[in-house]
Amino acid sequence: MSAIMTAESDAIVAEAEAAVAKLAAAREEIGRVIFGQQSVVDNSLVTILAGGHGLLVGVPGLAKTKLVDTLGTVIGLEANRIQFTPDLMPSDILGAEVLEQAADGSRSFRFIPGPVFAQLLMADEINRASPRTQSALLQAMQEYHVTVAGSSHPVPRPFHVLATQNPLEQEGTYPLPEAQLDRFLMQIDVFYPDLDAERRILLETTSADEAAATAILSATELASFQNLVRRVPVGDSVVEAILKLVRSARPGDENNPQTDLIAWGPGPRASQALMLTVRARALLQGRLSPSLDDVMALAEPVLQHRMALTFAARADGHTVRNIIGELKAQIA
Repeated sequence: MSAIMTAESDAIVAEAEAAVAKLAAAREEIGRVIFGQQSVVDNSLVTILAGGHGLLVGVPGLAKTKLVDTLGTVIGLEANRIQFTPDLMPSDILGAEVLEQAADGSRSFRFIPGPVFAQLLMADEINRASPRTQSALLQAMQEYHVTVAGSSHPVPRPFHVLATQNPLEQEGTYPLPEAQLDRFLMQIDVFYPDLDAERRILLETTSADEAAATAILSATELASFQNLVRRVPVGDSVVEAILKLVRSARPGDENNPQTDLIAWGPGPRASQALMLTVRARALLQGRLSPSLDDVMALAEPVLQHRMALTFAARADGHTVRNIIGELKAQIA
């Protein structure tokens, strides 16, 4: 048995070393096009490596759309984009069946796939569509197939959704329900670039020779890396930190005063998300096993959209980020 375990460990190490080199090249290639958003790029890659979907939240003009387009090119995925609007219908996303008449006069229905049938789907301004349209995307995100006219149609694999949301403009929007928010592995906040990054943006994106990304990975390689992430070993201390952090973010713990401020908290899916993302982050940074630092770094992106504070807590000026910070301090 020990020989088998040793052989498996050696195989993981060899695969990880090859994956680290490829992922480093992918990060560098994305960095030639996207400036000053390294944490956003890394969290997006972590989301995809972990096999999940990401919600990019930021004001307009921060290159969220360009990031998704660049990601699709660099990691070798077929990408589509949907601009969500209030009049968008489920069939505009999923596709529809049309009645066709053959030369002999016979008629039959043919399914015309919608833009959801891609490996990387950008759902731009997802909160502008109606709940009915949002729920149509939910099935594809969770079950990896869609149902049209009673027939099931699988989406391509790997399949990832990177949705964008504007936190400022609330008029004419439909806030995502908690069930759909929970389907997103991570909420990735996109902030303004720093001075040096914005200077580089100014100089390089307004010149005649704007950088264009090239493919570094293929869909097959990405799928093998996603399988590798699930085989990366996790130490007991990291597992216990994940459990303690997620469970402390739920209401009802008499020994933790912070839980009195929480209206509802993360379920077991959050623990699963943290377990996968800390492995993916370790691999992305060239390490063969995650550490407590990975848990601390990913706590906010994984938990913040899975929590809500009570009205009294919000009235007193508490925020979800502050509460997560206090919970992290109890574990560190």
